[in-house]
Parts: sequence; structure tokens; C-alpha cells
Amino acid sequence: MARVCYFTGKKTKSGNSRSHSMRATKRSFKPNLINKWVRLEDGSSVKVKINSKLYKKFKWFL
Repeated sequence: MARVCYFTGKKTKSGNSRSHSMRATKRSFKPNLINKWVRLEDGSSVKVKINSKLYKKFKWFL
């Protein structure tokens, strides 16, 4: 499974790493994802990757 948040769709972004002389090299910005079990309305549970900021916000709901 890819590094993508199940709810928000956040995924790896790319950009440049800059040295003191401003030379650019490619780097990636990865989202802070955690694996959690989420209960669905029908009573079953499913394991999803969720953004940690979203998890802190809705911890009581999940």
C-alpha cells in the first residue's frame, strides 16, 4: 500500500534540498502517517493509514 492518508489523501511531495551555496538536490517530504484500526458503521474494523494530525483531532471519534 502506498504512503497515502486514507481520509485526507495526503501523500509524498517532492522538492529541493538547498545547501548553503544554494545548490539544489531532490528530496521528498513524507506525511506523518500511523496505522490504526477504525470501526465502521456496520461494526467491522479495518486497518488504515491515517495522518497523525487528523488522528489527534478526531481521536475520540475513531
